[in-house]
Amino acid sequence: KLETLRLSGCLVTEEGCASLVSALRSNPSHLRELDLSYNHPGDSGVRLLSAGLEDPHCRLEKLNVEHGGENTMKPGLRKYVCDLTLDLNTVNRLLSLSEENRKVTWRREKQPYPDHPERFEVWEQVLCREGLTGRCYWEVEWSGRKADIGVTYKGISRRGRGDDCGIGCNDKSWSLLCSDNSYSACHNKKSTTIDVPSSSPHRVGVYLDWPAGTLSFYRVSSDTLTHLNTFHSTFTEPLYPGFRVHDVDSSVSL
Repeated sequence: KLETLRLSGCLVTEEGCASLVSALRSNPSHLRELDLSYNHPGDSGVRLLSAGLEDPHCRLEKLNVEHGGENTMKPGLRKYVCDLTLDLNTVNRLLSLSEENRKVTWRREKQPYPDHPERFEVWEQVLCREGLTGRCYWEVEWSGRKADIGVTYKGISRRGRGDDCGIGCNDKSWSLLCSDNSYSACHNKKSTTIDVPSSSPHRVGVYLDWPAGTLSFYRVSSDTLTHLNTFHSTFTEPLYPGFRVHDVDSSVSL
């Protein structure tokens, strides 16, 4: 007896929802849980499915239609694209934000930011405002000699020069150190080097599957994603995307 049906990210549209509801109503069903997250059922599809919860002939008890929308019709990981914004309260004073807080650049002079307990005092880093707990994908462009692209728990230290502040240098964070000829996947003072062609584009895709405990990095070339590394962990708190810029006038942008 089928009691749970998981169709997350299966490109189900409004029309598909209507067919699904019709099938559930026309056949006696034992289905109790239906997962349609990361699809595009539209308002009418959601209404039809929600009505099924009230139908005495339908045994459906749990319905998940979270994270719906047109983005979910995109192929592959891009269906999980999320909007991110750099957090002005975390940015180091040698860094400036631009392009509606989606680009960070290392400047020659310190910026006049006010004191804030979440600001990185020494490390040239910045976090995003959004704490992530679902399935999320984002792409990052970097310039300069190298850059760190990663995620961290909010509790990462902000004071001093120690590894407890560096994204990827402690047990609270994970990162990919990007340079022209190689990448290094870093977590808790351990790193794995990944060789790449010197002509590689300076664009990286990041896919977080928080419930599954995976964080994956990809090299992005036009529409092609080349897998670089996947971290496996048991995440216990929201993860905040974060970046480190290594050179004057170099930048990272979302």
